[in-house]
Order: sequence, then C-alpha cells, then structure tokens
Amino acid sequence: MKLEHVAIVVRDLDQAVSVYKEKLGLRLESRQVVDTESVEIAVMALDNTRIELVRPLDSTAGVARFLDKRGEGLHHICLEVENLDTLVQSLHASGVRLIDAAPRKGYRGNRAVFVHPTSTDGVLIEFYEKR
Repeated sequence: MKLEHVAIVVRDLDQAVSVYKEKLGLRLESRQVVDTESVEIAVMALDNTRIELVRPLDSTAGVARFLDKRGEGLHHICLEVENLDTLVQSLHASGVRLIDAAPRKGYRGNRAVFVHPTSTDGVLIEFYEKR
C-alpha cells in the first residue's frame, strides 16, 4: 500500500493551479473533468506522489456539499492497493463503514472505494487500484 494522492477541494481551480505551480514549484501533470463525480481536477506531480486539486461542477455533488459545509482544504487521502476486492472484503469483515457498496470507476478509469470518515477518526480515505 502506498500514498497515491492527497485531494484538496478548491473553489477556483485556475487560481489553485497557479499557486501550486508558480509559487510552490509543482508540475501540472493533468487536468480533466470527471463526469461521474461532477468535478474538475488538476493533478499536481511530486517526486513520489500527487496532489489532486478538486473543484465541484455541480452544486448538488458530494464535493460541493463538502465545500459548502467545511470550506476549502483537505478533502481526502488516497491509498493505492494491489487488490481492491480483497481489501473491500477485509474492510467489511472488520466492520469498517464504506461509502461505496462496490468499487466505483475513478480517475483514469481505475477502481476506487471510499471509507466513511466515521470509521477513520473524521478522515475521508479513498482506496484506489490501478489497472
């Protein structure tokens, strides 16, 4: 298991990209709309992980509700795993509450599940399997 990315929710994606790129020296790896989540993301590359800047596109999306309730800042951390199905079975057996009943299609078509923050001391955690 390794840290895949840290996601930060923002109101203005262009401004956030500018800060991370021009002021902090990170490289913009990619930018895309994720229709299934109603968000636009900008992936900022570091040597060994990424920062994912996330802007909601729809006021009813989960990220938009998060932004309205908590404001800009840390949204979730993402951990990459080898076998998501095995992990999901283990989490269920351990009584960990998942937001997703089954893996969803995530960024770049990879599979992901989210653990509800009530099971992880208030932190939203995404588990991600690269295909």
